[in-house]
Amino acid sequence: MSDITREQFDDVMVPNYAPGKIIPVRGEGSHIWDQDGREYIDFAGGIAVSALGHAHPALVEALTSQGNKLWHLSNVMTNEPAIALAKKLTDLTFADKVYFCNSGAEANEAALKLARRHAWLKHGDDKHEIISTLSSFHGRTLFTVSVGGQAKYKEGFEPTPGGISHVPYNDLAAMEAQISDKTAAVIVEPIQGEGGVTPGKKEYLEGLRALCDKHDALLIFDEVQSGVGRTGELYAYQKYGVTPDVLTTAKALGGGFPIGAMLTTDECAKSLGVGTHGSTYGGNPLACSVSLAVIETLTAPGVLDGVEAKGQRIRDGLAKINERFHLFKEVRGMGLLIGAELVDEWQGKAKEFLGAALDEGAMLLVAGPNVLRFAPSLIIPDADIDEGLARLEKAIEKVVG
Repeated sequence: MSDITREQFDDVMVPNYAPGKIIPVRGEGSHIWDQDGREYIDFAGGIAVSALGHAHPALVEALTSQGNKLWHLSNVMTNEPAIALAKKLTDLTFADKVYFCNSGAEANEAALKLARRHAWLKHGDDKHEIISTLSSFHGRTLFTVSVGGQAKYKEGFEPTPGGISHVPYNDLAAMEAQISDKTAAVIVEPIQGEGGVTPGKKEYLEGLRALCDKHDALLIFDEVQSGVGRTGELYAYQKYGVTPDVLTTAKALGGGFPIGAMLTTDECAKSLGVGTHGSTYGGNPLACSVSLAVIETLTAPGVLDGVEAKGQRIRDGLAKINERFHLFKEVRGMGLLIGAELVDEWQGKAKEFLGAALDEGAMLLVAGPNVLRFAPSLIIPDADIDEGLARLEKAIEKVVG
């Protein structure tokens, strides 16, 4: 495909994306190569997706092995990989039941539909309200952009679904003032990702659990970005010691192969009876085989033990860079989900640093206009961390002078 160019993207694609100027063609571990053979250190991880890096042997084996057996059935039939993956997830978490889909948005859509139907079956029409938080992100469907706490994603798509309100994140008093016996569910990210990589306070999440119990509302944890080992635990709720009623997961769940899931209890799951919800591709054998390999690899003894240390190595490196440039007002996050917020002088210019880093051979993310985001492979070698940070330092030097 050597005749494919970046310029052709603009000719043939709907313009809702603005991809970087290179086209990656190969990846191995935490390295990526473009069409010209230039190598990059991947600190982006496909937006916290490539938890085991690129072309991990266990995932390649799972995909090719299953690909030679059975690709698709739809849910008119079950399949062995789906059952095995669901059993693994329920064994490792609070959940009793799993619903499979294709993305984080679909997982959140299912969770929100479950919450409303669960409340309707128990209490009738009046108990349908959903409370979310400002600066949150829960997906791009019409329902999930309405629940997300960023108005820019709703612009031009109104009228959006009603019965949804938003309160400030990490503000328990605000939630207590908003929640009522009409509330069906509270949905929250244990660590806000797109909103700036902001961890929830332990007492805040504990308070949400207590408020939901008091008002018979479901507590939904959106762990699409914070889950699957990103914090050093399989899911962030386990690190906080706060158990939700419903948990959504995707991104790293497939290590790069599209899959999402909603995890919940027996009590909640029964509200989605036969025919109430579905997905043609959800739980297909290919996705579930790869995902099972991801989970088994990450939960092998010792693998997740290194996540916090690697995260600290990035933080330490950013601190040294900051001693020189005084660019970051705060570096925050948990494990290998890290956000570096720019000082006031450079607010709004995160993408400028993103482009400069790419020029120097380091792939980063932003989390809004003011935050550089790091979400690399959970098994990224220390040498790659150091080299990526060295390239970032060169990029910063070019931007700030």
